[in-house]
Amino acid sequence: MKYYAAFLRMLDVQKSQEYRPQHLDFLVQNEKEGRIFARGRFADGSGGLVIYIAESFEQAQVLAESDPLIVNGARELDIHEWDMKTAK
Repeated sequence: MKYYAAFLRMLDVQKSQEYRPQHLDFLVQNEKEGRIFARGRFADGSGGLVIYIAESFEQAQVLAESDPLIVNGARELDIHEWDMKTAK
């Protein structure tokens, strides 16, 4: 499995607030299914980050694109494979 960092840049604050409950449900469900390594919002309100666990970029992209914030145009998605390193 690989890690993919999905940056969710804010596009529409109103839509973001409207679809936040569905977004959180989406995140919780995918965490339970082992598809999310970490997640959180940016303190400056510019968006957030979700690190997905997937077998391929395509799989991670399909998953990230199904987030209600992306589906409904509240956020813009920018996704990259993340080569995670741990501190020694």
